[in-house]
Amino acid sequence: MASTVQPSSLKRRDAPLTREGDQLIITPLGAGNEVGRSCVYMSYKGKTVLFDCGIHPGYSGMAALPYFDEIDPSTIDVLLITHFHLDHAASLPYFLEKTTFRGRVFMTHATKAIYKLILTDYVKVSKVSVEDMLFDEQDINRSMDKIEVIDFHQTVELNGIKFWCYTAGHVLGAAMFMVDIAGVRVLYTGDYSREEDRHLRAAELPQFSPDICVIESTYGVQLHQPRHIREKRFTDVIHSTISQGGRVLIPAFALGRAQELLLILDEYWSNHPEFHNIPIYYASPLAKKCMAVYQTYILSMNERIRNQFANSNPFKFKHISPLNSIEDFSDVGPSVVMASPGGLQSGLSRQLFDMWCSDKKNACLLPGYVVEGTLAKTIINEPKEVTLMNGLTAPLNMQIHYISFSAHADYAQTSTFLKELMPPNIILVHGEANEMGRLKQKLITEFTGGNTKIITPKNCQSVEMYFNSEKMAKAIGRLAEKTPDVGETVSGVLVKKGFTYQIMAPDDLHVFSQLSTANITQRITIPFTGAFGVIKHRLEQIYESVESSTDEESGVPTLRVHDRVTVKQDSDKHISLHWTSDPISDMVSDSIVALVLNISREIPKVVVESEAVKTEEENGKKAEKVIHALLVSLFGDVKLGENGKLMISVDGNVAHLDKQTGDVESENEGLKERIKTAFRRIQSAVKPIPLSAS
Repeated sequence: MASTVQPSSLKRRDAPLTREGDQLIITPLGAGNEVGRSCVYMSYKGKTVLFDCGIHPGYSGMAALPYFDEIDPSTIDVLLITHFHLDHAASLPYFLEKTTFRGRVFMTHATKAIYKLILTDYVKVSKVSVEDMLFDEQDINRSMDKIEVIDFHQTVELNGIKFWCYTAGHVLGAAMFMVDIAGVRVLYTGDYSREEDRHLRAAELPQFSPDICVIESTYGVQLHQPRHIREKRFTDVIHSTISQGGRVLIPAFALGRAQELLLILDEYWSNHPEFHNIPIYYASPLAKKCMAVYQTYILSMNERIRNQFANSNPFKFKHISPLNSIEDFSDVGPSVVMASPGGLQSGLSRQLFDMWCSDKKNACLLPGYVVEGTLAKTIINEPKEVTLMNGLTAPLNMQIHYISFSAHADYAQTSTFLKELMPPNIILVHGEANEMGRLKQKLITEFTGGNTKIITPKNCQSVEMYFNSEKMAKAIGRLAEKTPDVGETVSGVLVKKGFTYQIMAPDDLHVFSQLSTANITQRITIPFTGAFGVIKHRLEQIYESVESSTDEESGVPTLRVHDRVTVKQDSDKHISLHWTSDPISDMVSDSIVALVLNISREIPKVVVESEAVKTEEENGKKAEKVIHALLVSLFGDVKLGENGKLMISVDGNVAHLDKQTGDVESENEGLKERIKTAFRRIQSAVKPIPLSAS
C-alpha cells in the first residue's frame, strides 16, 4: 500500500498508525519535481536514513539548501552520499557542522577524494557575500574527519540498518545504495547510467528486486543519440569553428563529464595533425589535482581504460594544457577551452562567455544537462541579448550547441532497468515536473496489468507505505538438528540482532553470536539456633522433594530441596543456602529464606537467670545516669545528698528528691511541685511501662 500526503513537518510524526502494518515514510527534501539539491528522507521502524545532501545550482545561500527544517537532524541514523556532484553532496559540510546531526556518513573512496577538491573549488568561485556563504574551507576539512568510506558490494550493518552499494556509472565513484531494514529493501539509484562510455563502467543491475526503487527521472521520455553520433557532432562543431578562426567554449564541471570529453578531444587532436598548433585548455583551478585523482582510481574504471593504462596513462593528455586563471590565458587566435562551472553562473566559464559571446565565429558547446535558473539554460533558447556579470547587456551572436554527454539514464535505459528489477513501488525524483509527468505516464503504460505503483512526490510531500513484518525466529545449531513435532515446545535462548531473531541452545551462544554463557553460584548465610530437623520438617510440608544427606567435604548435614537449592547446617548458630542462579532456583531459595526466618521468630527465647539479673542491673545504672543528666539540664545544681537523696538548689531554694519513691521535701511549694512533676515525666520516658506477661 502506498499513498502520498500533503507536506507537513516530519518532526511531529507521533500519531498512532490507523492501518495494518508498519509505516515506511519517504520524503524528498530536495529533487522532488526538480533537478538540484538531491536529498531524500526515509524512515521505517524507528530507523532513519538520508540519501544525498546537495544544493540547487540555480539558487544561492540558504535558498539553495534542501528543506532541512522539515526534519530533526539529530534523529538521522545514517547519511549516504551517492556521488560528488554539487547537487548531491555540496550541502554536506553545512549539515555536518551546522545542524544537530550526529549520525554516520558513508560514501565511496573515490567520492570522498573528489568531494574535498570540488567543494573547496566551489567555496572559492562562489560569488556570494560572506553572509550567504553556507560553509568555509574549515567546515569542509572538519567534515572529512566524519566521513566513512564503503567499498562496492561491502555490506555495512548499523543499529538494525543494513546497506551496501553498486556501481552506478555516471561519474567516477558513483554508487547506488540498497538499504535493508527489517527485510524491507529500498534501492536509491542517485544519478546512474546503464551505458558504458570511454572511461566508466555501466551501472550494475542488483541481483534481487527491491520493495521500493527511488530512481532519477532527469531525461524523462527522451532518448539519447547513439554515442558515436554524439561524439561526431561534438568534434564536427569544434572542427568547423576552429577552421573559421573561432573559439570554442565548453562549460563543464571540473570533474565528471569533463574527463570523458577530454579523452575525446585528445584522441581527435592526435588524429588531426593540422590542429596541433591550436591549443586546448582545461581551465579549472582543480585541473592538476583532478587529473591526479583520476590517475589514482584507474582500476575503478572500465576495461578499455585499464588496457590503455598498461601502455600509458590515458589521463596524461598530449594536447591539453591546464589553465588556472583568466590572467594566465593568452586570447590570440582560435582555441578550445573547457571551463567550470557547467551552468555559466560564475568563474572561468562565465568570464570567457562574457568575452566571446558577441562574436558569431565563436561557439559555446553545452555538453551536459542544464539546470533551471542558470545562464546555460537561458542561452539554449538563443535570446538576442544576455546580461554580463558587470550588469551590462551584450548581443548573443556566438553559436550555441547542445550535445548531451550527460551520463544520466534516458527512457530506454530507465524502462529496461525497471523491467528487469520489477519493483512493486517506484518513486521518481530528480526531474523537472513536466519531464517527470511524461515519464510517469509512459511507465504506467509499460507496467499495465501489474501492481506496480509509480509516485512523483513534490518536495516535502511524504509517501507513506505499509509493510507487514512478521517476527520469525530461526532455530539454529543443536535446536535445528531435529524437527520438532506439532505442539512440541522448543526451549532455548532468543537472540535479537537488528531486526532478525534466532533461537539457539545456551551452549551454542558462543558459536553463533558474540555472546557467551556463565553460571552464577549464589550463597547466603542465615542466623539459626534451632534444631536442623525443624527446617526439614517444614520444608517437607511445602516441597515434594527434600533429600537429606551429608556434605562430603565438611561432614555437616545438608538438605537438597527441589534438586535446586542445598541447605547446610554450618554451625549451631548459622545455616547456609547454595544454588546456581536461574529464575526458578532464585524463587525456591527466597521461599526457604522466608521459612527459616519465620521459624526463628516462633522459637521462644531462653535467657540464663544470672545473665538476666546482670542485664537488669546494667539497665538500672544507665537509667540513673540519664535521670541525673535530665534533672541537671532542667534545674542546674543537682548533687547527691544524704541517704542517697538528690539535693536540688534553685535561686537559693533547696529541695531533696528521693529517687526510689519520687517524694520531694522543700519549703518552697512551687519548686516542690515542679521537681515532682519533672521527675515523674522523666521516669516514664526512661522506664516505659513493661509489656504484660500475656
